Amino acid sequence: MSTRLAHLASHAVLIVASAFALYPVLWVVKLALSSSQVLGVSASPIPEEVSFVHFATLLNEGHTFGRQFFNSVVVAGSTSVVAIGISCSAAYGFSRFRFPGREAGLGALLLTQIFPGIVMMIPLYILLDSLGLLNSLLGLSLVYSTTAIPFCIWMLKGYFDSLPKDIEEAAMIDGASRWYIFVHLVLPLARPAIAVTALFSFMTAWNEFILAATLINEQALFTLPVALQRYVGEYQTDWGTFAAGAVVTSFPVMLLFYALQKHLVGGLTGGAVKG
Repeated sequence: MSTRLAHLASHAVLIVASAFALYPVLWVVKLALSSSQVLGVSASPIPEEVSFVHFATLLNEGHTFGRQFFNSVVVAGSTSVVAIGISCSAAYGFSRFRFPGREAGLGALLLTQIFPGIVMMIPLYILLDSLGLLNSLLGLSLVYSTTAIPFCIWMLKGYFDSLPKDIEEAAMIDGASRWYIFVHLVLPLARPAIAVTALFSFMTAWNEFILAATLINEQALFTLPVALQRYVGEYQTDWGTFAAGAVVTSFPVMLLFYALQKHLVGGLTGGAVKG
């Protein structure tokens, strides 16, 4: 009886926590499906009427919004590819080799995560301006990649530490080179960690606003967070269109979560306990 009550209590707590987490999301969906541009006074997250007028407004701006959607896909995708491509080999080197400056290098990478990105705003702006990459998707992708690499290295290093070295030593005895072991043995085993790390770097670049709003000035090059901000004016806010854009913006991330859900638990907890 006590075990059953404990299970009921834990499920009740989880249901309440899930309701608190989902309520703001349902409110955004309700606002996106309403026909008004103002916030309603009802506390119910269920829309009284269903209208797609706000989504139609986005489609009427199809060329502009579609281009901005494409910009976000390019920037976030290239950030993930570059960050994972560099971080995999770097994290493997930090995990498997002992060399002078190893601890200092790891500490320096960790130190970069302490300061927010806004602290680097002025140096990044000056560097991109001197390189001719200001107001370009390439420059924004490089900025996002450099900020994502330290996080990716630490995430992947923890997972590489949990992989047994016996498999690699056996492959070396059979004549396999270090590069062959890394590509054909270590990377397939680290697939869950690579998937979840790529997902986090993609989400960070997809949702980032401050750097994109500062480094990009041309509307055709805006990413989605910057594009959505223009619906929030000083004297008037198009809440319905803003909510519809937020719903459309969230779809790629939800699809990625669904596609990579089998890797999430293994990738997040794989490096927690060193085997």
